[in-house]
Amino acid sequence: MRTLATVLAASALGLISFETDAAAAEKLQRLSGAQIRAKFVAMQLTDEVHWRYVYDRDGTLRSYSMGTKKVGKWTIERDELCLYLDERDDGRCRSRASASR
Repeated sequence: MRTLATVLAASALGLISFETDAAAAEKLQRLSGAQIRAKFVAMQLTDEVHWRYVYDRDGTLRSYSMGTKKVGKWTIERDELCLYLDERDDGRCRSRASASR
C-alpha cells in the first residue's frame, strides 16, 4: 500500500507539473513550500473512481483507496511535499512540484 501511496503522490505532483499545452510547458517553475501549501491546503486529489487524497488545513491527510480509509499527515519540508500515511511509511517527500507561470 505504501508503494501505491508513493505512486499516487508522484502522479498528483505530475498533474500539477504539466499541462497539455506545449507552450505552457516552457513556463514551468519550481514551487516554494508556501506555494505548495497554497495549492494543497483544503483540497483533494482524486481519480473520481478508485482513490482520493484530502489535504486538511491542520495537516491531516485522509486517503480513500478501493474502500480503505487511512488517516495520516501531510507537511512541507524544505520545499517538498511529504506524506505520512502509516507507521511504516517513512514520509516520502516530493520536490518536483512545479506550476506554470
